[in-house]
Amino acid sequence: MDNSRLLFRVHAVQRMFERNVPITRVAQAIHSGEIIEDYSSEMPEPSQLLLGVHGKRPVHVVISKNQKANEIVVITAYLPDPGKWNKNFTSRRS
Repeated sequence: MDNSRLLFRVHAVQRMFERNVPITRVAQAIHSGEIIEDYSSEMPEPSQLLLGVHGKRPVHVVISKNQKANEIVVITAYLPDPGKWNKNFTSRRS
């Protein structure tokens, strides 16, 4: 993460609370996580799915970047389901 302002959509805050995903894990994923999917062509602002790992616990965070406003917006965050993702949580199972 650069010096961009970090904003959270209401949906993201609700889901983080429901899923017990702390803000520190989300911020860590944004700061040092890996981009595993790019949704830039599907949304008005460049968006990405990030994988962050704290110990052995993965977290996925969907963000959009608004370069003009110098903002990173958290759209949602969740703990990936091992049944839907490969063992490294970097690609979806087919």
